[in-house]
Parts: sequence; structure tokens; C-alpha cells
Amino acid sequence: MQEKLIDLFEYTHHFNREMIKVISENITKVDEKTISLINHTLNAQQIWNSRILGEESFEVWQINPLESLEEINHQNLKKSIDIIQKSDLDKKVEYQNSKGTKFENSIFEMLFHAINHSTYHRGQLNSLLKQNGIDPLLTDYIFYKR
Repeated sequence: MQEKLIDLFEYTHHFNREMIKVISENITKVDEKTISLINHTLNAQQIWNSRILGEESFEVWQINPLESLEEINHQNLKKSIDIIQKSDLDKKVEYQNSKGTKFENSIFEMLFHAINHSTYHRGQLNSLLKQNGIDPLLTDYIFYKR
């Protein structure tokens, strides 16, 4: 299971990096919604890692400097892999969502959600790119594996 989760986070990292690249190369064409959503996508993975580790987290919709997005993406990958390698994935973790409501989920559930969440938002980002006259990326997992 660890190997498969790491593969999915590497896939997530790869296509987040490609999305950051396309946005950076087309910065004059992208809108505020696109910038907000790429930040949210990266922030969310950082937040889930932080919840698992009991660390301080980003704000859900905080806007980071464009030049820091690649480093945030890289740190997210490193932390996620570290969690996978050092944690009992069945362990339950109590946390609060952004509204302060308490929940409890397994580390596996939290990590899988982070992967799924990123995939969902990359689909939205592709729609925004297309609306702004930019060719969307092929981000399907199977393209990554080919």
C-alpha cells in the first residue's frame, strides 16, 4: 500500500509542477481565479500533511508568491512520502477543519483525500486555462504512467 500511495503522490507532484509551469508561462493570460485555485490546490495538501503531523498549516485560500509554488509543491511531496513511510496508515487522527469543526479520520483516508482533491482541482484549472485561451494539460494518471 505504501508504494502505491507514494506513486500517487509522485503523480500529483508531477502534474502540479506542470500546471505551475503552464500558469507561470502564461501569467498575462490567466485570471485571478486560476491563481487562487492553483494556490488552494497546493495549500490543501500542505494542510492535510500538517493535520497529520500536528504542525502549523497554511490558510485554505492564501495566495503564495508565484515563485514559491514549485518549492511548496516539492515540500508537500517530501512530507507526504515521509508520513507514508513513518506512519501507521490505519491510525486515526483528530483534527479541525477550517471552520473549527472536529473530525477524526485515518491517515490513509486523509492522504487519499489530498490526492483526490488535487486531481479534482487540476480538472477545474484545465477548464480555466481553456477559457483563457491556453491549451489544457493532459493530466490523467494513465498518461503519467505511459
